[in-house]
Amino acid sequence: MNQTISAPRWAKPVAIIALAFGLLTLKSGGGVLFLVGPRIVAGDYVPFVVWFNFLAGFAYVAAAVGLWRWERWAARLAAAIAILTLLVFAAFGLHVLAGGAFETRTVGAMTLRLVFWTAIAVASCRALACFGKRAATA
Repeated sequence: MNQTISAPRWAKPVAIIALAFGLLTLKSGGGVLFLVGPRIVAGDYVPFVVWFNFLAGFAYVAAAVGLWRWERWAARLAAAIAILTLLVFAAFGLHVLAGGAFETRTVGAMTLRLVFWTAIAVASCRALACFGKRAATA
């Protein structure tokens, strides 16, 4: 735990949700990438999006552990996850605009990921001052 800044009440529940989100992401993404059945059910999935989400699942788990321990690096990792998710979502948008096949549920899933990690990044970076002076107390 960070010795100078105590964790707010929301940190542990958010860490648990982030951990569950990460484990579910690894399970679903891994299934599509490595198993035939889930791949068929996935339909017109976009490979680079699935690969990103699968690999990001490991970062979700790491961020969850860091948030549980209330470490500044976890807030920075959450910010990196949010930024990278935005970039992949934008690339996905270009893929769609170019006429590429996709599943509509991917839009919802990416929106959920982006909102979730952006909220965690903003709240935890504000509380832990991950990019400068401490902006607010938690």
